[in-house]
Amino acid sequence: MSTKQDIKIGIVIGEHSGDILGSKIIESLKKEFNVSLVGVGGPLTENHGLESIFNFKDLHIMGLIEPILNIRKLLKHRKLIIKTFKKEKIDFFIGVDSPDFNIPIHKACKKEGSIKTIQLVSPSVWGWRQGRLKNIKKYIDLTLCLFRFEHDFYIDQKISSFLLGHPLSEIDIKDSNYVRSKYNLDNNKQYLAILPGSRASEISNMMPTYIAFMEKLYTNKSDFHFLIPAADNLIKEKIESFTKNRDLPITISIGAARDFLSVSKCSIVTSGTATLEAAVLGAPPIICYKTNNFNYFIISRMLKTKLIGLPNLLLSKKIFPELVQSDCTPENIYNSFQSIIYSNKIQDEIEGQESS
Repeated sequence: MSTKQDIKIGIVIGEHSGDILGSKIIESLKKEFNVSLVGVGGPLTENHGLESIFNFKDLHIMGLIEPILNIRKLLKHRKLIIKTFKKEKIDFFIGVDSPDFNIPIHKACKKEGSIKTIQLVSPSVWGWRQGRLKNIKKYIDLTLCLFRFEHDFYIDQKISSFLLGHPLSEIDIKDSNYVRSKYNLDNNKQYLAILPGSRASEISNMMPTYIAFMEKLYTNKSDFHFLIPAADNLIKEKIESFTKNRDLPITISIGAARDFLSVSKCSIVTSGTATLEAAVLGAPPIICYKTNNFNYFIISRMLKTKLIGLPNLLLSKKIFPELVQSDCTPENIYNSFQSIIYSNKIQDEIEGQESS
């Protein structure tokens, strides 16, 4: 007979990286408690018994324009989640990333009195929109931080947090020969990973620039082969809509990010968690970000930091190239690529940081 305590957890996950983190948290909690789940999540979390209220891809929305265009659907979904949590009488609410969607749910749960609220992955309040701190302090009982600098920031702000650490610290680096064999990759070729993002809007924003860069590189260096991982079938189809009818050697595969990075000399990565993954796996990232001009006009005025890439933020220095908005051009990506491939500057910088 089990002596574990029964707990009911409400959870909301809005993207693939959050599904990885959320599933790990649930897996750990199940070792100590009898956990029942209700809410919204991806396939990894559903493997732990979650029956998602709706498809979590409905929350794959970013920027400033997309949420406005989808506001009615988002509000309807959030209302349904809150109603379900109240009906199910959850003990805890865990919001995974997606802070703009989740903070109002934290607020509604706090009004119930008995529900404890946890945010997994800190909103980037250390970098921009620090006005959110008031709501975090008021409605979130505990923020689980992935990075030390986030946790230190919360301590300074006298807000309850816990340094969880990032799952990349447990990353399993694949043998390059195994990866080449798995994807039928030619041992005589050089490989370059292109990570355009996990959301359709990111693909639309970034792929035209990445395609132009690939064409420029392939024209000058035909021994390179391009590796593009996709988060799921829909994202794969979206990427293929840009790559079809292009005379380029490209391999696209679902869930292959770590494999592709492990055999790449460097990588072109849309800003996000994947930039850190690339750095850890030894494929120095060229960190890129581009959105529509209106989005960037608003975002750029809210930023509190000059760095956007997680590896650079952790090292407190721009070691890996960052190409943002108007600087994110095929020519600038090509020049950064040349600098990384044919100089030891980045390796020297990293070694300098480690010894200091």
